[in-house]
Amino acid sequence: MANILIVDDDPAVQYTIRLLLERAGHHVTVAGDGRKGLAQFEVNSFDLLFLDIFMPGMDGLETMRHVRALQPGIPIVVISGRSITPDAYAEPDFLKMATKLGAVASLQKPFRADALLAAVDGCLKAVESEGADVNASPR
Repeated sequence: MANILIVDDDPAVQYTIRLLLERAGHHVTVAGDGRKGLAQFEVNSFDLLFLDIFMPGMDGLETMRHVRALQPGIPIVVISGRSITPDAYAEPDFLKMATKLGAVASLQKPFRADALLAAVDGCLKAVESEGADVNASPR
């Protein structure tokens, strides 16, 4: 299965995602903030990254920028507990913003287990099909 990095400052969220992913057969590494996540990313090879947008120190958008510079093709799923509001004068939709900046999928906290696992499966299948297309292309 996949080697997945979770970067989130909330221990309860870390535990929940880790438990769901490990039960699905994945190997999981956890980091509590963007700097620690980036340090893990620089020394280990990951297939997928879960990234909280709002964390102390280095936030998720800044972390994503650094990750994209190191490994442009890694699928990133952004997560956030900030509410999505229809009010045009409220704060921007950071999940939508993150997908425009390169995240493959987004999940609003709290999310359901099936939504999390579907996001993982979708990201991993997309990477597999891209790899198959690259391998099938003439050189």
